[in-house]
Order: sequence, then structure tokens, then C-alpha cells
Amino acid sequence: MTAEPLLAVSELARRFNVRRHDGSRAELRAVDGVSFTIARGEVLGLVGESGSGKTTVGHLILRVLEPSAGSIRFDGVDISRLSTSALRPYRRRMQMVFQDPVSSLNPRMTIGDAIAEPLVIHRIAKSAAERREKVAELLRLVGLSADDAMRYPHAFSGGQRQRIGIARALASSPDLLIADEPVSALDVSIQAQIVNLLLDLQARLGLAMLFIAHDLAVVEHIAKRIAVMYLGRIVEIAESRTLCQRPLHPYTEALLSAVPVPDPAAKSTRKVLKGEIPSPIDPPSGCVFRNRCVYALPACAQERPALRDAGAGRLKACIRDDIL
Repeated sequence: MTAEPLLAVSELARRFNVRRHDGSRAELRAVDGVSFTIARGEVLGLVGESGSGKTTVGHLILRVLEPSAGSIRFDGVDISRLSTSALRPYRRRMQMVFQDPVSSLNPRMTIGDAIAEPLVIHRIAKSAAERREKVAELLRLVGLSADDAMRYPHAFSGGQRQRIGIARALASSPDLLIADEPVSALDVSIQAQIVNLLLDLQARLGLAMLFIAHDLAVVEHIAKRIAVMYLGRIVEIAESRTLCQRPLHPYTEALLSAVPVPDPAAKSTRKVLKGEIPSPIDPPSGCVFRNRCVYALPACAQERPALRDAGAGRLKACIRDDIL
């Protein structure tokens, strides 16, 4: 028997009631039937264009947003409908690293106080001396000095602030870390440092991680498996190397085609996506990717493809087996 995954998301959905330009009401499907699992100590990458619903998935898992449908099982317990008080022990075990290291830190708090806040909320450290010792340990863990605890966020660079955000996320000793575009707001020269830091911490602490990003090259480096998301739905899941070497979904193929390479002449013909990503208020019938897919058939407008087994542990949401 295989061990139960740490996190199992099933048919997760989030809908928002919005107002159209003409004043009528409509339903926006930000997340529409998403399912995946994360094993203990595994890194799963979640990729897709801006607006695909990746960040919303992360917020739903943490219950920052309430799901409209579906289930979120964490360590065998469905947490999707737990009360705030019943959810508290699980929130300690799930933490997020935010995209913007500037706005995620309170400019009026020293970084020592910011990192210590989870220790206070979850009653982890019993005394001020214990909190100071734990904060110093966390700062050293992410490559900063214990003396930095008395300084304010404005005194640090973007990369250093993200290290502080990571230290704060690790303060409660979580089992699952949700990293929401943690390097997209940083200079390219700093991105590799933060990715390598996360890899080192994940291996050292045995963390499971949901790494959310739009850059497949970064995700391939850090994640064991990759889930590709488009317009609120998962369209493909596979092991990182396998997915990047041989994608099975046309959308994954287009994303990989857009990844920059040192020698453009060595790359095959680029697959350019036609048109714009549809509105989640009025998604296309059938396959949501069909209006941009070069392989689309008339049947694609009639049938919404389910995420199905494609062999060798791979999943894809496409009715065609004769492409890619």
C-alpha cells in the first residue's frame, strides 16, 4: 500500500459573483475542479500564465479563501469545512512565502518581531528569551545574521527580504510550504540564490512544497512533479523531466516553447499561442484551451476533457492521443 499523501486536493473550485460592464451579474470561475496530491517531502510545481488561478489555489489550501466546492485533505483530514478554531492546528503546519517581499512585511515592525509573530500566535516559544533565540536560529538558517533582528525591512534588499519571509514561514515548523511566485519580483541574479535556498531548506527539513510560478525553467529545477494550469483547470501533471522533454498537452508544449534558451538556433520551431486567454466569466465550451489550440477538432467544443491517466504516472486533459 502506498502512504497517504500529505495533501490531497479533489475537485477544488472557487467562484466569485461579479458584475459585468452592462451591470448584469455573472459567475467568475477562478478555480474550476482542480485535483492533485503532494506527498510528504515532495515538491510539486504549479505553472501557468497570469490569471490561470494558481495563486487562488494556494489561498484555498490555506483557507485564506473559502472553497466553493471540493475537498482539501491535509494529513488525512478534510480541512475544507473546519471552523476557524478547529483549523488553527493545521494552519501552523501550512505556511506561505509570498510573491512580493516588500509588501509582505510590515514596515513598522523589526524583522525580529515579524519572524516572532507566528511563535506568539501559535504559542510555540514560552518566553521572550526563547523567541529571541528561535528568531536568531531562523535568521542564520536563511543566511542572515542574528544581529539583523533589530533592523527594519527598509534596510534590506529584495532578496534579503524574501529570505526574511522564508524565515517567518518556517517559524512554526510547517510540514507544507506554499511558495507563491517567490522569485518573480526579484532580479535575475538573485532568483537562483532564493531557489537554491528553498531547495536546501526543503532537503534539510523534509518539507513538502507547492511551488507556484509561471517560469517552467525555474519550476523544472526545483520540483519533482509539475502540474500545468490553464483558466482555472489542471491540463497536465507529470514528473518534471518527463514533462519538459515530452509534453502531452498542447498548452504545455506552448509554455515550453516560450522558455528562453542560450542558443535560439538550437531550438525547434516556437509554438506561438494565438489569441488571448479567454475570460473566466465566459469560458469556451468543451475544452477551455480549444480556441488557442493548433490541434483543436470540432469535438473539442462539445466535450470537456477530464484529467485522465496517460500512462507512466502521467495525467492529461485532452481528447486527442495522436498529437505530441
